[in-house]
This record gives sequence, C-alpha cells and structure tokens, in this order.
Amino acid sequence: MIDTIGGLCVFADKTLLRSEPLTRTVSDPIGEALTPALNRRLVAVVVTYNRLEKLKVTLERLLESSTDELSAVVVVNNASTDGTKDWLDDYESELVSDGDTRLDIIHSGENTGGAGGFATGMRRAMGAHTPDWLVVMDDDGRPAQGALTRFHAIPEDKWDAIAAAVYFPTGEICEMNRPSRNPFWHRKEFVRTLFGGGRSGFHVQPSDYDGPSMQIDVTSFVGFFISARAIRKIGYPDPDLFIYGDDGIYTLELTKSGQKIGFEPTVLFEHDMGTFTAGDNASAQRGRFVPLWKAYYYHRNLLILYKMAAGLMFWPTMLVILPKWLLKTRSHEGERLDFLKLLSLAMLDGIFGRRKRVHQQVLRIAKS
Repeated sequence: MIDTIGGLCVFADKTLLRSEPLTRTVSDPIGEALTPALNRRLVAVVVTYNRLEKLKVTLERLLESSTDELSAVVVVNNASTDGTKDWLDDYESELVSDGDTRLDIIHSGENTGGAGGFATGMRRAMGAHTPDWLVVMDDDGRPAQGALTRFHAIPEDKWDAIAAAVYFPTGEICEMNRPSRNPFWHRKEFVRTLFGGGRSGFHVQPSDYDGPSMQIDVTSFVGFFISARAIRKIGYPDPDLFIYGDDGIYTLELTKSGQKIGFEPTVLFEHDMGTFTAGDNASAQRGRFVPLWKAYYYHRNLLILYKMAAGLMFWPTMLVILPKWLLKTRSHEGERLDFLKLLSLAMLDGIFGRRKRVHQQVLRIAKS
C-alpha cells in the first residue's frame, strides 16, 4: 500500500518538475514584504562524510548569512577519509582570523552514521550555543538565498518544527525530501494511498509547494528546523539507528508527542545529491544493496517506522510488504542466503523494536 514514509524513501518513477528556478524571489503568502523577527538564535547542524567539495559549498552558503540570521554552525565530521578534517581545521582558522567564530567542528573518531552524527551535533548545539532553534542538514543540503530570512519571519508560536521545501539545484522538487502526512492518521491520505496513490497518496502534493503552509507528520533532515523547546520535550535522534530512517522516526515521534510540524513552502532548500544508482543508497534502492550490510538497517528501521505509523494496521500492512521484500533476493545473486539472513534479523529486530544491534555482527553476517 505504501512504499515508505519520511526520509527513508524509494524514488518514484517520475521526477516532479518545477517550472521556476530555485533562486526565484518568494514573497510571503499574503503578498506583503517579509518582516524578519531576528530575535531568535538559530544554529545549524551539518553532518558530513567524504563529500568535501559539497561540504565547502554548504558552509559557504551558511556562513554568508549574517550573525543575526545564523548564530553558529556545528559540523560533525563522521571520520571522513577524503581530507575533510584538515580542510575544516584550516577553514576554521581562516574564519577566526577574519573575525568569524561561528564554526564549531566535531571530528568523530568513527563513522556513527547519519543518526549518530545528528545526535552528536544537536547535543553540541544545544549544550554549547544556547539556541532557540536548530536547522539540520546533510553536507549536500543547504538553504537557498533568503531562506533563513524567511524562516525568521515565521511567527515564533506557529510551529514547534518546520520542514523547508527542498529542491534539486536545477529547480525540480527533491522527491527524497518531500514531507508527508501519516496515512493511518488522516482519512483523505489513507483513501488516496489505498486506491493507487502510491507515495503521492501520503506525501505533500506538488501543488502544495506553491500554496500556504500546512501541518505535516513526517519529514527528512534536510532543511529541518526544530525549536529548542521541542528538543527538550522529546530528546535527540537515536544514534543506534545508524543509517536510514532516523529522520522519519524522529519526526514521527515528535508529532506523536503533540508537537506541530509545519511545511513552509516559502523556505527553500536545495539538495545537491546528484543522481542515484542502485548501489549508491538504499533509500533509492529497488534492487541490490551495495554493500550488503545496508540491507539490515534499511529494513529494520523501516519496520520500526511502519509500526509507529500504522498501529493496529501494522500486521495487515506487513502482508503487503513482506512479499515485495522477499523478491529482492533475485537481485542478490551470489549472496542470496546472506541477504535472507540480514532480512530475517532486520524483521525480528524491527518487529520487537530492538535498536542496539552491534554493527560488527551485521558486518559478519554480510561477510563485509
């Protein structure tokens, strides 16, 4: 019935196109000039791993904002091996010599995955920079020109968290980052999904990107703004999730706690993620998982998300999902038994909510 919810997604067959470029000038919904309320401290959290060239662009984009718009930038370097550490250290020194002390770098001794990186970065931001709000992103995600100004113009008490409208640099809607409403909580989305809507049944519609703000339930960690008060209420992303779906699980938990997440289509982000192939990322995966160990986290975390979203409808939903997952064995010639072992382990852990599987055990099963 559904492919996925939130950031743990499978690409649709068709790209959703946008007629105007990402850098267009956006006015507020009632056509009046924006009046930023720059009385809140915003801190950015960026997680990076071996994408130095894209990180450079993202940091330049962030730090060209004024200190009124952006108070600090926390970068979590997830044990990159491509020269990121040395470049970050040199870049920080250059900034300090120019009087800009906003960059705060954490060099992790090991790759803790996206989940661990965001948990670490958000904790540092909350503990060291006394923010009113955080905005989180991967190293290839960044605000469009004027996005932070438009964020500051949103009334403080309107939302507890905000999802930006995320596009490719070419101006197309980034399908991976399309926010959603849980179809098991909303009749319209449930009916639309049940009767062939697919992902478009429960994700915000392309037309919503030109409409007013709206309440959503789940979103990704690219262009995700969250208030400090909301973080104090629900805590931080779970680092044990490692990769895939940590953003969907966290934002759904946020919604379940009674906090309101708003989709604000005038706050624009770009995601320079390039073109996925089957082996690049399991979130775009329709076939073979490369490396194989990713299959465990993909399926386990997706089950955790489904169980949270579906409630009593979880088991009927599983009857639809499981046959599709089993068919993936056809794409793993030469390692089908290992894939089935990982899938079985993922299903058991996902169903019973076990999140603390030791990564080395997963690697042994995958023979990585």
